[in-house]
Amino acid sequence: MTERKPKVFVSAYACEPGLGSEIGVGWHWVLEMRRYFELWVLTRESNRHNIEGWIAAHPGCSDIHFIYFDLPRWARFWKKGLRGVRIYYNLWQLCTERLVKRIMCDNDIKIFHHLTYGNALWRVSNHGQKQFFVWGPIGGLETIPAEFSRRYTLRARVAELIRRTVVKLLPLNRGFIKRCRNADLILCKTTATLEKIPESEREKCVLFTDVATEEQTGTARDTSEKSDGTTEFITIGRLDAWRGFDLVIESFAMVAQKEQNARLTIMGKGSDGKRLKRLVATLGIEERVCFTGEVEMSEYKRRLARADVVVNASLKEGAVTVSFDSMAAGKPLVCIDTGGYTRCFSNDYAVVIPRLSRAGTIDALQAAMERLCNAEERKNIGEKAKSAGTWFSWEKRGRDFRDLLLKKLEEKK
Repeated sequence: MTERKPKVFVSAYACEPGLGSEIGVGWHWVLEMRRYFELWVLTRESNRHNIEGWIAAHPGCSDIHFIYFDLPRWARFWKKGLRGVRIYYNLWQLCTERLVKRIMCDNDIKIFHHLTYGNALWRVSNHGQKQFFVWGPIGGLETIPAEFSRRYTLRARVAELIRRTVVKLLPLNRGFIKRCRNADLILCKTTATLEKIPESEREKCVLFTDVATEEQTGTARDTSEKSDGTTEFITIGRLDAWRGFDLVIESFAMVAQKEQNARLTIMGKGSDGKRLKRLVATLGIEERVCFTGEVEMSEYKRRLARADVVVNASLKEGAVTVSFDSMAAGKPLVCIDTGGYTRCFSNDYAVVIPRLSRAGTIDALQAAMERLCNAEERKNIGEKAKSAGTWFSWEKRGRDFRDLLLKKLEEKK
């Protein structure tokens, strides 16, 4: 007789197939969890069309119970993309409270997993917190030194100042303290987040990255020795100030003085785009830098396969999809140690730079990029990265989470 899977209610505001970033992460987590648990997944109504289309094409996953909810159109007309997402998300959590309680009670579900958004400062279902409560992976408590942020736009500087203030005041944040106290298992994306959890609750915490390597659908293109001799660096993500695109640009400008065949592609859109383009113009490297804007997933994969080196200079990221994609594609990665996802990367198959002073960080990025202008060096590191990627697959991430949750449940008995 087959043993019945434990029932888990998953709050996954961001969860949709075929996309990157947090919404894609939420989807991968759900697919892996269904192997070991019977799932009820609460997500946005706007995700229904893509989810149901995917399930129709993959009937083996039809055992996931999806519940969809959005505020009425008149109450969300102001929200577009990520604009207003924080307010809308917290309203969504508030308005789904009765729904969470009804579904969990009607189906006798005792485990509540708050998956996305994994921001430790944002609201979580009150009813869910009264069950066996799994929180995360969470982040959002990382900050950037003023030495870096003082070069941002006024709006971005104010945002970073507010974040630093909020983090300093965490001991007075009743909602945060309550969630820490109620949680039975807290998955922390970064060491910075773990260290902000009250010491009395820290034994519940586990460092756990929420991103993994996705199996490549095609053969990664070998770009180590291009016929035109170019070296293409690519950096990808939403163009927010804290993601460090300015650090990449300033480093690349110095590389470009020595390496005439070096090129830089910046993929993404965001509020910091205008400042970054001005910086490129000021440094006189417009002909060597390409801004693609936001692209479809197929174009993202094509450009990643064509690139030689992936650079991620984010200063506080808990997890970065493109970094794990670079590993799967066999591309060398240059990144700054955030105390989060970078735990998965070794200097054997990446270049992990400690967060130094701003000038020191730029110098280290420059040195790494110049080193990887050597085709043989790129090939050597890229092959090691692809081999290492098998240790960080979604399948393994799912097994690790299963083992961790079942262990905690056993301890609770």
